[in-house]
Amino acid sequence: MKLARIVTLTLALAFAAAATAAAQAPLPDVDRFGPQVGETVPSFSLADQNGEARDLQSLMGPNGLMLVFSRSADW
Repeated sequence: MKLARIVTLTLALAFAAAATAAAQAPLPDVDRFGPQVGETVPSFSLADQNGEARDLQSLMGPNGLMLVFSRSADW
């Protein structure tokens, strides 16, 4: 029983120390990552669902292209 209490106390202290360290870490400035609104996107190529390479020029229509990235989709 005494060993179980020591292990429990040690784990609780380790968790508290990790939580304190994580809370003090500075948050990154995500507004500065990647292209900004209105900025030209660099050229890149990716495979589509059929395995064919697609770039922005192949997807662009007569009025341009709207590309939306969603980082919190719930599938």
